[in-house]
Amino acid sequence: MKYVIIIPDGCADEPLDSLQGKTPLQAAKLPAMDAIAAAGCVGVTDNTPADFPAGSEVANLCLLGYDPNEFFTGRAPLEAAATGIQLGPYDCAVRCNLVTVEDQIMIDFTADHISTEDSTAMLGELNAQLLRCDDPPIDPEVASRLEFVPGVSYRNLLIYRGDEAHPSPFTPTTRSSAPHDLTDLTVAEDFPRGPGSDILVALMSASEEVLAAHPINVARQKAGKKTATHVWLWGSGGAPGLPTFDERYGLKGVMITAVDLLRGIGALAGWPRIEVEGATGYLDTNYAGKGEAAIKALAEYDIVCVHVEAPDEASHEGRADAKIEALEQIDRHVVGPLWDAVKNDSSARILVLPDHPTFCRTKKHTHGPVPLTIAGAGIPADSASTYDEISAAQTGLVFDPGWTMMDRFIYPDFQA
Repeated sequence: MKYVIIIPDGCADEPLDSLQGKTPLQAAKLPAMDAIAAAGCVGVTDNTPADFPAGSEVANLCLLGYDPNEFFTGRAPLEAAATGIQLGPYDCAVRCNLVTVEDQIMIDFTADHISTEDSTAMLGELNAQLLRCDDPPIDPEVASRLEFVPGVSYRNLLIYRGDEAHPSPFTPTTRSSAPHDLTDLTVAEDFPRGPGSDILVALMSASEEVLAAHPINVARQKAGKKTATHVWLWGSGGAPGLPTFDERYGLKGVMITAVDLLRGIGALAGWPRIEVEGATGYLDTNYAGKGEAAIKALAEYDIVCVHVEAPDEASHEGRADAKIEALEQIDRHVVGPLWDAVKNDSSARILVLPDHPTFCRTKKHTHGPVPLTIAGAGIPADSASTYDEISAAQTGLVFDPGWTMMDRFIYPDFQA
């Protein structure tokens, strides 16, 4: 069997007045997704358990069949895996965004989509002035064990290296808030809390002075761009231990994404990744390149997973028009070519679904069901003819809990 998984991140939404009561999925022209819906089945799954944050970290684990109660340790460790960072038993990873905060309001959780080059330079300065200086703003022993590690654009990490005598000061009860859920909101009540939070808050506060004087920020301000005013530290956790897909199903998979979170989950699942030139993790990503890479990968791999971040980014900006455009690009350049490649293959299946809902109205991830559609070998057709939240809710096909869906997608005897 060949399996194709397409994840249009955050594409599930709610009816919007600006779209005459339609959701973006309903308003968009999606002939390929609708063709899959008509050929197979449509239903819902919930990848955001109520006792976990409604974030991509938990949702994508669930989507790929991993019970977060057993396997989730935090977001940052998943992203650390993407860069090949090995975490020991006393280590910890913390997600580090470069953000724009003004008067305690989260203006931009991406610092105006700061470039990787600029971000890397700024983190280097933070290492020098906050962690490797003579008078750090935190305990010197802790500072000596911490390091800011560049990632992609605004998405970076803070790594703690511990030992038996100096285990991580951050524990599973260390609480923090995702900055993308605070857009245009006050951050006053959302600083880290719990064990080790004093360290995180001190570094977040101290970063303001260092970053304000950085030549890159001075130049950005003169150019009329938003500046990176602070680091925002969140999503801490220790090393996760996931069984690979090969161990679970005897299948060889590959991940295509521009986002470190999905790269990391893929790496832990035993999947190599294909890097597509021009894939940005934003609205300007190379949709066609992702589709072409996925089709080529079908010849070598049993499972090809394509993740596209663009719909989620549009939602975080509150732009329904951009979300519709992203969905149509995904349909045209990713879903359509892949459906054409497998629809006549008697030993192939295709699955389309987002990880979680992201509402344009609130600009936030949210808990709740997402629509999915599956077609191909052994998949019975139902009465649905479109792929959207409304039609999915009407078929009666429900995967609950969400992490049970992958077993039914993979195993030969699929039953709706």
